Amino acid sequence: MRQSYPILQNIYNFTPETKPSTLIQYTMKKSIFFVMSITFIMLLVASCQRKPRLEYPETATVDVVDNYFGVEVADPFRWLEDDNSAETKAWVEAQNAVTFDYLAQIPYRQQINDRLTEIWNYERYSAPFWKGNYYFFTKNDGMQNQSVLFVREGIDGEPRVLLDPNAMSEDGTIALTSLSISGDAQYLAYGISKGGSDWNEIFVKDIATGEDLKDHIEWVKFSGISWQGDGFYYSRYDAPKPGDELKAANEYQKVFFHKLGTTQDQDQLVHHNPDYPRRNYGAGTTEDERFVILSESESTSGNSLYVKDNNDPKSNFTPIIEGFDYENGIVDNIGDKLLMLTNHSAPMYRLVMIDPKAPDASNWQVIIPEGEHLLQRVALIDGKIFAVYLEDVKSKVYIHDMAGKRTGELELPTVGSFGGLSGKKDESTAFFSFSSYTFPSTIYKYDAAANTYEVYFQPDIDFDPEAYETKQVFYPSKDGTMIPMFITHKKGIELNGKNPTLLYGYGGFNASMTPGFSISRLVLLENGGVYAVANIRGGGEYGEPWHEAGTKLKKQNVFDDFIAAAEYLIAEKYTSSKKLAIQGGSNGGLLVGAVANQRPELFKVAFPAVGVMDMLRYHKFTIGWAWASDYGSSEEEEHFHNLYKYSPLHTIPEGVHYPATLVTTADHDDRVVPAHSFKYIAELQRKHAGPNPVLIRIETQAGHGAGKPVSKTIEELTDINAFMFYNMGVKPKY
Repeated sequence: MRQSYPILQNIYNFTPETKPSTLIQYTMKKSIFFVMSITFIMLLVASCQRKPRLEYPETATVDVVDNYFGVEVADPFRWLEDDNSAETKAWVEAQNAVTFDYLAQIPYRQQINDRLTEIWNYERYSAPFWKGNYYFFTKNDGMQNQSVLFVREGIDGEPRVLLDPNAMSEDGTIALTSLSISGDAQYLAYGISKGGSDWNEIFVKDIATGEDLKDHIEWVKFSGISWQGDGFYYSRYDAPKPGDELKAANEYQKVFFHKLGTTQDQDQLVHHNPDYPRRNYGAGTTEDERFVILSESESTSGNSLYVKDNNDPKSNFTPIIEGFDYENGIVDNIGDKLLMLTNHSAPMYRLVMIDPKAPDASNWQVIIPEGEHLLQRVALIDGKIFAVYLEDVKSKVYIHDMAGKRTGELELPTVGSFGGLSGKKDESTAFFSFSSYTFPSTIYKYDAAANTYEVYFQPDIDFDPEAYETKQVFYPSKDGTMIPMFITHKKGIELNGKNPTLLYGYGGFNASMTPGFSISRLVLLENGGVYAVANIRGGGEYGEPWHEAGTKLKKQNVFDDFIAAAEYLIAEKYTSSKKLAIQGGSNGGLLVGAVANQRPELFKVAFPAVGVMDMLRYHKFTIGWAWASDYGSSEEEEHFHNLYKYSPLHTIPEGVHYPATLVTTADHDDRVVPAHSFKYIAELQRKHAGPNPVLIRIETQAGHGAGKPVSKTIEELTDINAFMFYNMGVKPKY
């Protein structure tokens, strides 16, 4: 009956709170409206027949109880962790049937799809990079599922297709994940992913002829490709047991060297540490291939570094940084020294020079000292150091000489995000990309000698950036900490509390949510909506202290920051609780699930995407064990009690009116396994009261998000926007 109310409003302009029976009595009192009342009754009955009250699939329960330090925790949906069982597959089909039936009844769903398809259809390029005389870039004509890799001889040469992932599958679900050019620019080594999985396969292509070599490497994950002479370094795991490919814990990673023309079983094992199965390893080479750098980590934060000098035939990997307390990355070598970016004794990072033969920190030469703002990364171009800073979540680029003295600034087009310089340390030509919320990603050709740049490629989008504005505000969180937030909307909107608003957040793993253009947000913005991004703690916007303040026992700060962002938007009358949606993916899905549990009345719509929802068991699947540096583990008593207090699966309130919720996940997500979302929605459907729908949309042949085909992306965004507008009572203009 509730879903017929919009019909009442359209015909009679009555409020949704009025009961249908009262409306019928009212019309019967007025004989002049007799015919209209009959029509109304017919419409009401027809509406009830078309849109019955949602009935969710019945989810079976099992008697599974875990004991954590004397606390018994039931896990009635444990069986949904088996992604291969017939029962789980049947449950997925049943859930999708309910979800897609609901979405199909939204009257303007197709119009939203048409508009997204229309605005998505524009050419997109990546910034070029080069090796030898070859220039490489990716391009998408607009509606291609995957971008295509092109090569040209010389900067002005005629481009030709080198690698087209779209030709590898009919549905566009094979994606290019990595690529590396050999030092002599003869070969391209590239990685592909199938169906969105983190598992990669590596192939090699002759650049001049475009022909694939016979080289083929499998079971690669979380790996780069680094050339040295006639081969390259890569990292992989042993082949998992059949059926466990997408869920088994990833352990015992190894580093190999593959020589061209050989088979994978002939690859040389470079590094393996059987004493520590839950550590990750990766090898890279400096630009001149003199040094091999081995990185070792046991979580998402902190790493050790080892170095081997190829100029010394007797050299083995020797440690230059030990322990996992700090983030350390080699930029390149300067002769026999190594330039390193680190937050060792510098939470906002600094650039130092290390002598591999005397690597102790007391011997480091500081090139760029730690400053007030976060030093994100550096690039060596034209004999200069380009230092990219984040100042209040906005990019700044300063130029230094090789001794570290600041000599100038690369002035950016406006407030936004700098995409990094693509160039060489002994050449003056470089390329960079730049974007912001109302500034589509544009590529510039840069002359480092003159410190000038010109537009190299600017996209042609059906979008008028002058019609919109972005402002940055700072609001107080629960403990008084001031949190930055970007707010984007049409110029001149009325702050009356009625604007549909989408609040986005992440808040974890030292990741910074910097300004960037997204075509997917235009449907909201051009319908008078507001898009807000809160730079909450747990991210990296203000260096390691900001990150650490949102981890482990301090994780509640992240949720408090996000809730305070919502309260600010409501208090300043950008929106109201009836027009506010929240969204986040992965760790951001955890965020949305946690705050919706803690403050369900504050939001109208919730979109937890591929979220970490079971905080007691996340570490048991794929690479989840590495996240304990941010979350803590339920295997430790103190952290168990903390995790149990906010775990989305375990803190769903009983019998309350929950926000309209559309959980999104995918069957090939082997980063955050879909069982998180499966168990969460089953529990939510069991406990939820009230009229709002709580649904799950499970994509097939897709993973955690990377490499998702354009076709599937548009379909998912169509459903998200339609679900949001429909449950807010907003009719888009299409």
